[in-house]
Amino acid sequence: MIQSKLCSLARCSGSLGLRRTAHTPVLASLRRKSTQAMPDYDLSVEYDHLNGVNGSVNGSMNGDASRLEQLREQLRVDHVTNGHHPEAQAAAYPIHTGVEIEAPEFKLYTKSLIKDLMAKRMPGVDHRPYTAVSSVIPMRSNNYVVDELIDWSNCPEDPIFQLTFPQPAMLHDEDINSVMHLLESGATKVETRAEIEKIRDTLNPHPAGQKELNVPKTGAEELPGLQHKYRETALFFPMEAQYCQSFCTYCFRWAQFTSVGSKQQFSCKEENVIHKYLKANRNISDVLFTGGDPMVMKAHHFRKYLDPILADPDMDQLATIRIGTKSLAYWPYRYLTDPDSDDLLRVFESVVASGRHLSIMAHFSHPAELSTPAVREAIRRIRATGAQIRTQAPIINHVNADAKIWADKWRMETRLGLVPYYMFQARDTGARDYFKVSLEHAYNTFTKAYSAVAGTARTVRGPSMSCEPGKVHVVGITEVNGEKVFVLKFLQARDPKWSDKVFFAQYDPEASWVSDLKPAFGAEKFFYEDGLQAIACAPTSSGQLFDFDADMGYDAQRYLMRS
Repeated sequence: MIQSKLCSLARCSGSLGLRRTAHTPVLASLRRKSTQAMPDYDLSVEYDHLNGVNGSVNGSMNGDASRLEQLREQLRVDHVTNGHHPEAQAAAYPIHTGVEIEAPEFKLYTKSLIKDLMAKRMPGVDHRPYTAVSSVIPMRSNNYVVDELIDWSNCPEDPIFQLTFPQPAMLHDEDINSVMHLLESGATKVETRAEIEKIRDTLNPHPAGQKELNVPKTGAEELPGLQHKYRETALFFPMEAQYCQSFCTYCFRWAQFTSVGSKQQFSCKEENVIHKYLKANRNISDVLFTGGDPMVMKAHHFRKYLDPILADPDMDQLATIRIGTKSLAYWPYRYLTDPDSDDLLRVFESVVASGRHLSIMAHFSHPAELSTPAVREAIRRIRATGAQIRTQAPIINHVNADAKIWADKWRMETRLGLVPYYMFQARDTGARDYFKVSLEHAYNTFTKAYSAVAGTARTVRGPSMSCEPGKVHVVGITEVNGEKVFVLKFLQARDPKWSDKVFFAQYDPEASWVSDLKPAFGAEKFFYEDGLQAIACAPTSSGQLFDFDADMGYDAQRYLMRS
């Protein structure tokens, strides 16, 4: 009974006891591994006991306060005496104990501040091309990225700078010069906007049939803010999630951010649309909140959408709620010191308490994004709610197109309790010519990194192309009957019957997307092409077209109601 109470108090303190200062009252730096044998009586055990109690009941155990201070000082002395100085171990503190994080004020950087920022951080570098390209490709960053992630001594080559600040080489020289001329010549906003939109139209703003094939319908009416590409998974784009704490320069949804309220945006304004759609489509087991970044929403916005779903007894088929986000990398204080951080974590707990799996689909592009105390503390707090964190990112030239980077990233993620999930191939949109790598390079990078990590990190899959027919996995490069080929298969597909099917494409060292590939062995077309054409002609989204076989539907009640 005592042990149960202590565990409950520890969970409360660790998950939700933090307010404007993200501080779980345990001195994480004081308990490192020692080369000496442990004493019969471990002071840290008593310290944790008293500290957990005091941190959970608002100081009602005042009689223990003096003893707590004595233990804190003794642990500090023992720690330094044993040669384990906190600063020497800062990168390896145990994440399950928590650390103190100050509450910074969010400061936004947009293209209007590029001139001043570069004058301060990159003196002597002409800001004008950066401002011009940022007029075409949306640019947004913040003080956490600028002050803690970017290595300004290594700019412009620094991978986080490449990741968050549009680079002049991302556009053709003539386009850069045209925009620079308009910005400097006093052209009207209408003239400048027209030229910018002309350039954007050449960048394939909505790849993979997102508008044509993914938007579901009820009758003849489209449902804005929803996508239903795969039978089991629906995507939801809340109106409040139409931006991010910082933009990625390679974002495949960059068109979402070019004009608020424009036809380019996917967004849902009605709070009951997602609930009604999930209830009417029993094949859907997973819903993904996406954007933009849903983590820019306030906690009460999450509740507005989630509470009706969680309270509905007829929604038993919904097993997993996913939230796609880059916030852990770009603003981990969302889970630490933002005004409603604790409320947000309570939302997470309510999802888990409903008997569903909550999966945070975290976008980490580089190991540097995992290196700060803030992100590690944010990870600890999220995991304390019962949520799982899966990680994914595309392989991107100038950022992470190297096997060592990926191996280090997966190792760090696994160590922090995260689950490596996907390596994607960069989509055919935006500044893709700047970021793309060949399929061969992506495959070799993945294979080399994969072979360097332990089995616990080998949950990851890739490289994968999220293209029009589905998620196409590059399984290998080999020879069959004397012909060198790519071995491919669908990890997920518009038609579920295509899933996990292996097919072959002619080897092409320059190919970087499925549209660059040709069928192997003299075939005229890939096996799925006729079916894809039929799906394109259908009156609804592909996710609405296919039911489970009679014996394969999810009978949740059969298992969930067993005693």
